[in-house]
Amino acid sequence: MKKEARYLVPGDYMADPAVHLFEGKLYIYPSHDWESGIPENDNGDHFNMKDYHVFSMEDAGGEVTDHGVVLRTEDIPWAGRQLWDCDVARKDGKYYMYFPLKDRNDIFRIGVAVSERPEGPFIPRENPIKGSYSIDPAVLDDGDGNHYMYFGGLWGGQLQRYRDNKALESAAFPADNEPAIPSRVVRLTADMLEFAEEPQPVIILDENGSPLTAGDNSRRFFEASWMHKYNGKYYFSYSTGDTHNICYAIGDNPYGPFTYQGVILTPVVGWTTHHAIVEYKGKWYLFHHDSVPSGGRTWLRSLKVIELEYNPDGTIRTIEGQT
Repeated sequence: MKKEARYLVPGDYMADPAVHLFEGKLYIYPSHDWESGIPENDNGDHFNMKDYHVFSMEDAGGEVTDHGVVLRTEDIPWAGRQLWDCDVARKDGKYYMYFPLKDRNDIFRIGVAVSERPEGPFIPRENPIKGSYSIDPAVLDDGDGNHYMYFGGLWGGQLQRYRDNKALESAAFPADNEPAIPSRVVRLTADMLEFAEEPQPVIILDENGSPLTAGDNSRRFFEASWMHKYNGKYYFSYSTGDTHNICYAIGDNPYGPFTYQGVILTPVVGWTTHHAIVEYKGKWYLFHHDSVPSGGRTWLRSLKVIELEYNPDGTIRTIEGQT
């Protein structure tokens, strides 16, 4: 029987979901799209995102509870503009929200806000994480006390402005036959508030063991990192950006390398695609977004969920996005 996707918050435009099982419920941490009145451009200036809501569900097909606004741009001491995709991790009874935000120099940094409850509200720290840059933080709880953040995004996400964790004088993209710009991974400190090490590249290899190239834009990383584990393997999934696929690669440890496997989700209606993968009550789910309810406007996106299935060999069955 064909799986059908379900819209989750039909009354508002939410996107870029991070989803986790906390306290027996699914908690959804999306970005929030607002009508900006700014013409669309590749830097994403039309994404007028200024606050976060939190949603929860006791069943993947059940009622969605909106816990309201839990963090706003004006709450953050170092804020410039644009609260893009966030994620939340739990440790020792506290919840840590990691969010990308442009500072007053219009440079994306990653900040931390803390709550005693998964539904917030979240209290931001005075400054962004030292050494942080770019967008789309996603945090893996590895189950051994360690937490790893995956982050980065091209074009408006500014990742092309950095090499070896240092800012370049001007943005630089590799040639089509050179290795693609990778996502980053970094272990967090025990208190969850800083980087415990220098961020490292997340290398994705092709079937021959060579890094994916910049010209391989139907497979190479662009943005929207997510990490989950299945049968002891690490599944790194991500968006290819301008080719609109959600792809994945498998590795043996949090740092990789990861070997490319295929497409999880084919292009949806709307320019961006962004997701989360989570297990709940014995089933796996793909949370994502599209722009169907807004008539295809890429900056007004709506949350969706659909069941995700694995093949016997551990590969993921492809889901058609425009259904």
